[in-house]
Amino acid sequence: MRAPRIIVVCQARTDSTRLPRKVLLPLAGEPLLIRFLERVRAAKLPTEVVMATTTEPSDDLLVDVCISNGILVSRGSTHDLLSRHLSCAQEYHADVVVKIPSDCPLIDPSVIDRVIQAYLDHQHDVDFVSNLHPATWPDGNDVEVMSMDVLEHASRAANQPHEREHTTPWMWDDNTDVRCLNVLWGEGRDLSMSHRWTVDYPEDYLLIRAIYDQLYPANPHFTTENILDFLSEHPEVQAINSEYVGMNWYRHHLDDLKTIDASQTRVNRPRAL
Repeated sequence: MRAPRIIVVCQARTDSTRLPRKVLLPLAGEPLLIRFLERVRAAKLPTEVVMATTTEPSDDLLVDVCISNGILVSRGSTHDLLSRHLSCAQEYHADVVVKIPSDCPLIDPSVIDRVIQAYLDHQHDVDFVSNLHPATWPDGNDVEVMSMDVLEHASRAANQPHEREHTTPWMWDDNTDVRCLNVLWGEGRDLSMSHRWTVDYPEDYLLIRAIYDQLYPANPHFTTENILDFLSEHPEVQAINSEYVGMNWYRHHLDDLKTIDASQTRVNRPRAL
């Protein structure tokens, strides 16, 4: 029996509203997108890693950057991420699809492998595995793994705007037809609402850049534990994006999601003193 083709789909585009062209911002001498993809490609279990962007001319530059760095590319819908993930998975003949957003430049390769391995260990019993429901790792270690069958089923059945935009809610949000499994960090650790390592605002980028400037030169493969040690020693760095800690896309869809409540997101920024 042949090994399954595990395709990691990393969605990216330049037309982000809060921080335009964020994936092209410089990080340790390269675009953020390239540093992110370096970490994803360091995972041992994926067959291929593909950057999935849009067909918009504004994203031609992303394609050029990826091609010049030997990164595979797929292009699809601008706003229907479910369709974009499916077309990418079909183009690269996936058996198993891994979704990782490109605004997570501190993603830990060992976390990627851990979630994929959990899927492989239970592939006859589950359709969807993630480390997000509930989340325990610092925000920005998002890994979702699904069978090709369930991705195709979702593409046919999902009809709510948030289900199309965010790719996977139809699978995990109270759908009894989909067998789901969650991977916890372990040892009772949960930093999902206290540590924000995703890039959506300028302050997020400043925090990520400070971490890279400190850790990357000595060890390009720095780990989650290395980051936590650095932030513990430098609380002023962790404070850079503190006003956004706990904020995620859930806050816009609390009326739409059945299994998410206000305890899993922060709705408003604190008022400035």
